[in-house]
Amino acid sequence: MGEIILRLDRVMADRKMSLNDLAEKVGVSNVNLSKMKNGKISAIRFSTLVAVCEALDCQPGDLLEYKP
Repeated sequence: MGEIILRLDRVMADRKMSLNDLAEKVGVSNVNLSKMKNGKISAIRFSTLVAVCEALDCQPGDLLEYKP
């Protein structure tokens, strides 16, 4: 079975945005964003995904990758 790889760390580095800055813009705790950044989550709310994409000026496909 394939897996979804989270690329939040790469997009944040490209945008030169810290976890604290992103957490403040998105309105999500540092702990939850850290888990997302490290791929330690099994689900994400669309509202959170939208907020992250808006804060980082990116598309969901920039953050998520399917690996067969």
